Amino acid sequence: MKKRILLVDDEVAVLLTLKAVLEINGFDVDTAASGREGKLKLRSHQYDMVISDMRMESDQAGAAVIAAARSAEYRPAVALLTAFPLAEEDWQEMGADRMLVKPMHTRMLLEQIDRLMKSHDSKRSKLPSVPAAKKTAEKKSAAKKTVTKGTRAGETAAKKSSVKSAAKSPAAKKAAR
Repeated sequence: MKKRILLVDDEVAVLLTLKAVLEINGFDVDTAASGREGKLKLRSHQYDMVISDMRMESDQAGAAVIAAARSAEYRPAVALLTAFPLAEEDWQEMGADRMLVKPMHTRMLLEQIDRLMKSHDSKRSKLPSVPAAKKTAEKKSAAKKTVTKGTRAGETAAKKSSVKSAAKSPAAKKAAR
């Protein structure tokens, strides 16, 4: 089965060239010419990898695409494509698994994509499935609500009491003037 890639870049020449190179090498490629379009495609399709330019309609458009990819339940590998290299901690903090600097030799690009896909597949296979993680979080949330439900009336009374006493304090009277 072909790996599916979403390629996001506002430079049409780069978009079409990379799409052709990736398709010739066996990938199924969707393209988006803006960060906004990329985020829409992430919501409506599933991808094995997302490759996004950093600077598009705004300097942070690529970061928004990366954040949207990171929040997708299907967990795609994410690469930042840029002509303006960032420090490693910056692109990692942004949520990218790898930074690809353009222009790049085709062979190097394909090798890096292959390595990233393999390492990402390995990591993803070790993680719990998203539905299982969601159920665990929902159970914890429900348990927390049950515990706090009984104490809410007491907390409300305590807050009202502290507000009244604070209003009577000399500092509160001075602040009111």
